[in-house]
Amino acid sequence: MPMAFLVLLGFQLLGEVIRSATHVPLPGPVIGMFLLTVALVFREPGGREHDSRGPSHRTPLSTTAEGLIRNMGLLFVPAGVGIMAEAPMLQREWVPILAGVVGSTILGIIATGTVMHRATRTAGNGAGRAEAGSEPRPSGAAGEDA
Repeated sequence: MPMAFLVLLGFQLLGEVIRSATHVPLPGPVIGMFLLTVALVFREPGGREHDSRGPSHRTPLSTTAEGLIRNMGLLFVPAGVGIMAEAPMLQREWVPILAGVVGSTILGIIATGTVMHRATRTAGNGAGRAEAGSEPRPSGAAGEDA
């Protein structure tokens, strides 16, 4: 478990180094988690853990990650304390903060809805043809009936 935790911290550090070297406008931990995801996908075929011990076998990295997720509430305590420490600034700047939160929430809902709509429409078209057992018609054959 300590080695898996060091892997997580190492990727976070790597992300911070890349961010400070390239001045990318992304947080270092986000870059690090992206790199960890890429490393895990290319480590195993198909991005899944294949083990002769069966699907119930858990790796140290998955055990550590699940432990962090179970205790995620504790990780938000410093952020909550920081918000409370900045209460005077929040009282002065509540309108732009509220506008940013509401606006980004609306944009997120629109983006998610658009992607979901297009994904289900595309998947629905393919599934409908496969279920009906019919081949797609050529574009010029729309008026021809057999």
